[in-house]
Parts: sequence; C-alpha cells; structure tokens
Amino acid sequence: MEIPLVILACCLALLLGGMAGFGITRLIDRSRLTSIRTQGLEILEAARKEAETLLKSAELSNKEELFKQRELLEREAELKRNELRDQERRLDKREDSLEQKHQAQLKKERALEHSQRKLVERRAELERKEQEADRLIKLQTDKLHEISGLNPLEAQELLLKRLETELSEEIGHRLRKHEELIKTNSEELSRRILATCIHRYAAEHTADTTVSTVDIPSDDMKGRIIGREGRNIRTFEKCTGVDVIVDDTPGIVIVSAFDNVRRETARLSLTKLIQDGRIHPSRIEEVVNETQQEMDKHIMEVGKQAVQDAGIAPVHEKLIHLLGRLKFRTSYSQNVLQHSLEVAHLCGMMAEELGLDGRLARRCGLLHDVGKAADHEMEGGHPKIGAELAKRYGETSKEVLHAIAGHHDDVTIDHIYTVLVAAADAISSSRPGARRETLEKYVKRLEELEAVACGFPGVEHAYAIQAGREVRVIANAAMTTDSDALRVCREIARAIEERLHYPGEIKVTVVRETRAVEYAR
Repeated sequence: MEIPLVILACCLALLLGGMAGFGITRLIDRSRLTSIRTQGLEILEAARKEAETLLKSAELSNKEELFKQRELLEREAELKRNELRDQERRLDKREDSLEQKHQAQLKKERALEHSQRKLVERRAELERKEQEADRLIKLQTDKLHEISGLNPLEAQELLLKRLETELSEEIGHRLRKHEELIKTNSEELSRRILATCIHRYAAEHTADTTVSTVDIPSDDMKGRIIGREGRNIRTFEKCTGVDVIVDDTPGIVIVSAFDNVRRETARLSLTKLIQDGRIHPSRIEEVVNETQQEMDKHIMEVGKQAVQDAGIAPVHEKLIHLLGRLKFRTSYSQNVLQHSLEVAHLCGMMAEELGLDGRLARRCGLLHDVGKAADHEMEGGHPKIGAELAKRYGETSKEVLHAIAGHHDDVTIDHIYTVLVAAADAISSSRPGARRETLEKYVKRLEELEAVACGFPGVEHAYAIQAGREVRVIANAAMTTDSDALRVCREIARAIEERLHYPGEIKVTVVRETRAVEYAR
C-alpha cells in the first residue's frame, strides 16, 4: 500500500510542477508580449514623428522651390514687360516718323499740283504766243513777197547764193574754230569725267603674298604635325597641294603655295587640326574635305556679294564662282576682285556721265578680269580666256564679251564700253599706291621723265603731271624762239621713246612765254 501512495504522490507532484511551469511560462510570455507591444508602440511613435519631420521638411522645400520659381517668373515677366514697353516706344517713334513723312509727302503733292497748274497755264500762254508769232511772220513774209515780186523758192535761192558768195571764207573760219572748240571741250570733258569718277570712288587694296603663317600653341605641336616618319605632313601636303614648312621659328608653321585658294584652304584646315588635337592621316583627309566644301561655299558667297555690290544680277553661277575665286588672286599685289569692283564702279560712273547704260558698263567692268580665275588651267591670255568662259556660261551681250576680250587692246575696239573698261582699268591699276610693287618704279619713271626733259638746252624746269602721262616743260623765253620750242618738244618726245619704257603714251608740252613787268610809282 505504501508503494502506490508514493507513486501517486510523485504523479501529483509532477502534475503540480507541470502546472506551475506552465503558469510561469505563460507569465513570462505575457510579460514578453507586453514588452514587445511597448517597443512596437515606441517604434510607431518614432516613425510617426520622423514622418511628420520629413513631411514638414518636404513642405518647406516645396515652399522654397515655389518661392524661387515665383521670383523667376516675376523676373521674366518684368523683362517681358520692359521689352513690350520698349517695343511700344519704338512703335510710337515709328508712327510719329511715318506721320511726319506723310505730312511732308502731302506738302510735296500740293506743291507738285501747284507747279503742274502753273506749267499748264504757261504752256497755254506759250502756245498762244507761238500762234501769234506764226501769224505775224506769215503776214511779213507775204508782204515781202508782194514788194519784191518773187515767190518763196526764188527768194530763198537768191538769198542762199548771196550768202554763199559773201560768207564762204567766214564759214570756213567758223568751221575751223568750232572744230578746235569741240576738240578742246571734248578733252576738257574727258578730263573732268575721269577726275570726277576717281574722286567719287577710291578703294583700298590689300597686298597678299604667297605664304601664310599658322600659330601653334607650343613647339611640341610641330612634332605632331610632322607625325611618325613624316606621314602626317605628307598626307596633308598631298590632300591640299601646298608646301608646309616646319622650321626652328618658334610658335608658327608656314604654309606656302602660289594658288591662294589652296593656300587658304590649307591654312584653315591646319588651324582646325591644331585646335582639335587629333592629327592623323584619316582625320587630316576628313578635315581637308570639310574645309574645301566650306571654302567653295565661301567663294560662292563672295561672288554673290560682288555681283550685288555692282548691281548687275542675274549672273550664271559658274561666273559667280569665278568672281569669288578672284578674291584669292592678286596681280602685282593688287587684289583682283577689289580691282574688278573698282573698275565696275568707275565704268558705271563714266557711262552715266556720258549718257550711256551704267548697269551694262558695270557688268563689263566687273567681268573684265574673270579670266584670271582660270588662266592657270587654260591656255592663252586672261582676256581671251575670260571672253570664252563668259560666252560659255550664258553671257550674250556683245558689249560685255568685247570689253572682256579687248580691254588690253588685243582686238580691234568696236564698242564704247570697251574704251570705258580700258580707261577704268588703267586708272585702277596705275594710280600711285594701287600696286605696291610698282610704286618705286612709278616714282623712278617720273624722275626719269623730268631728267630727260631738263637735259635739253633752253629748258628751265620740267614737271611730270597726270600720273606720268604728261610732261610740262618750261622753256627760257630769252634763249628759245617759237620755232625752237617746237623743235625741242619734238626732240624730247623722241628721247622719251628711245630711253624710257612706259605704258600707253606720254604727252609733251613746251611752254614759252615772255613777261614784261613794270611798276607805276
């Protein structure tokens, strides 16, 4: 009986222990759950506060951004308002100007109407007086015929025979006088027209050379330009057709070529390569091709501007391209395009002075040297080449073609415009300073002219005038007679022909005068 009791007591103890353990475990779990809930609430509270903080920060940022945008919009609006106010002021000024012009136009119209009324009245008065004069003349003529007993044909024949007999010598004298007067007036008019045109138009000329320099940032760039074993510089010279000189001169590389278009293309290409920094054969070919296209476009723009300046449109595109190439061509250091524009303006002014077509004259002048843009590609002189190119590209005017072909007297001159072009070409190319290389020769020629004239006996002074086209010689009246003056003039002209080389002709004028001076005291 004792053993079962012990077992029962043990089982009861175990049951009580298990129940106690379960209760303790539940208490521990409940305590842990309470702690977890407390921590969760704390985390939620912290998250809520952090969210509120972030929300407030975002609201502040949005407010600041909105404020900045509003300020920016206000500034832009203020600028727009200022621009609108400026436009409004300009429109007001323009409106005032238009109103003033309108009023002036109305005044001119009223004055014109008044002048027209006066002219109509004047014309009517003149017609009335003319009719009255015709009536009086007819009455007088009938009266004279009645008195003389001759009909009009007999009276006219008798009067003409008497006048022919009495005034034959007077007529010859008057004809000679008028011929001399016409010659003098024509020479004076020519000088006046040329002087006026030269004064009205004077262009500057820039002197070009056959080399260009390209600045480099450092001497290390020279090695990159040359490339390994010289492959870069060989590729560049092959693509551009120029010579590149890389020497010890610091900071520059020299590009040399007689074709100014190729030289300018090479200079621009080399400048681009230096700025880009990538210098190798494929890049060189790419840059050179790109620059050539840009140069062709630039040449066309220059040609179009020249045609526009001369006012001779329309012109064929090929001729425009040739004119653009003339910008890069020089003749005795004189820019050919500027020279052509100057000749065009001079021809236009002289033609207008003479009552001719100024636009046609400017066309002749602008195109007269167009052959120089292709004289290295075609055989013959530039007048012949220019005439062939102009005819090939649609120039149908005979005056223009003849002026191009004959402005250097290569053909017989048949048109007045050719004479104008030759005169304008001589003025533009031979005036002092237009051609830098011939300035010293020009001064030397003047000195030689004066020296030749002063070397004859009886000559006191000699002056080269008209840019060396005339020599004015002052002879000693006591040592020289009128016959001697003629002889000396002829001898000076022969001596100039034998000793000197000069373009065109030189006029020699010998002046001999006797002055008598006395004082009344």
